[in-house]
Amino acid sequence: MPPEPVHAVTLNCHPQTPTNAVRGMAARVRRAPQGKLAVSFFLEGDLDRLRVPPPRAPGFADRLWQHTCCEVFIACKGSPAYHEINLSPSGEWAAYAFDAYRSPRASEPRADAVAPQFATRSTVSNLELDAVISLDRISARHPGAPLSLALSAVVEDREGTLSYWALRHPPGKPDFHHPEAFALELQEGDK
Repeated sequence: MPPEPVHAVTLNCHPQTPTNAVRGMAARVRRAPQGKLAVSFFLEGDLDRLRVPPPRAPGFADRLWQHTCCEVFIACKGSPAYHEINLSPSGEWAAYAFDAYRSPRASEPRADAVAPQFATRSTVSNLELDAVISLDRISARHPGAPLSLALSAVVEDREGTLSYWALRHPPGKPDFHHPEAFALELQEGDK
C-alpha cells in the first residue's frame, strides 16, 4: 500500500487580528498507520514577542484557546458532527465533541480518552508542534472515513493580544467552528 500523501498547507492570519510578531504559519497533515492522524504546526516569528505557555505536566486542560495553542477540527466528510482537539505548547490538551455547529454533544465519553500524543520544539524564531491523534478514540467511524479538517491556531503576543490563524476564515469575526473552515479533505484511510 502506498504511503498516505502529506498535505502541506498555509494558515492565514484573520484580517481583523493582525500581528507583526508572526511572519507565518503552516501545517502538514497525513493519515498515519493504524488509524492515526499526524499533524504538525510550524510558526515562524519573533518568539520573544509571544506568550508561549511554559511546559506543564501533560494532560487535559480547558480554555487553552485563550492563549497560544493549535487546534484541529475533525469531521467525517458530509457530517455536521465534529470534534475539536486543542494542543498547547505547554503539553496540555483538550478534546470536545459537537453534534453540529457549536452544539456540544451531551453524551460524550470523558475527553481524556482522546489523549493525543504530541511534542513541541522551539528556537528563537520557530515553534513546531507535532501531534498524533488516534482517530478510533474519537469515533469508530473516523479511521476509515473520508475526513474534513479545519486547522487553526491562536497566537498570543506579550501584550496579551490574540491573533487567529486558519486554513480558511469564513466572513466576519474569527470562527474556527464555522463549516467553511473545514477546508482540508482527506480520503478514506485504513480501518
